[in-house]
Amino acid sequence: MEVLLNSDKIAGCITALADDIASRTGKVDTIAIIGIRSRGEILAMRLCDKLNKILKTEIPCGTLDITLYRDDINEPQGDSQPFVRSTEIGFDIGEKVIILVDDVLHTGRSTRAAMDALIAFGRPKAIRLAVLVERTGRELPITADFAGLKIDLPVDKSVQVNFVESDEQDRVIVI
Repeated sequence: MEVLLNSDKIAGCITALADDIASRTGKVDTIAIIGIRSRGEILAMRLCDKLNKILKTEIPCGTLDITLYRDDINEPQGDSQPFVRSTEIGFDIGEKVIILVDDVLHTGRSTRAAMDALIAFGRPKAIRLAVLVERTGRELPITADFAGLKIDLPVDKSVQVNFVESDEQDRVIVI
């Protein structure tokens, strides 16, 4: 196990992401943040707090469950039922620049599922992807618009993000 980011470095990455988003997104009233369950949701809330302070406004923030949009949901070797959680988007996404937030971008499949799920709620002006960690190994032509850390890893390694809200500590490790 290798620690890529500790608590202080995660906080620094989130601040840098918020600064980058604020400087590159244009009109404040068109931005909304949506986190992919479950760790993307936590990251989105933290990112939204930072953006609210930087932009001196309240950016809408929501949560998206992608379970039913995943391309592995009906795999023959799967023996468990999917656990579907709620999507909580309490605002109109039409004509908004959606900052879609996830903890790690690896293959691109979760992001693809999230875009499909999001489009079911309306037609945003644009979708931008913000991730804490962008790693190599893409299977789909998807890249992050905003990334806290970019890392090249062998395919047999995994990135695990822990947040204090769900895992009792903030850290990013390679296992």
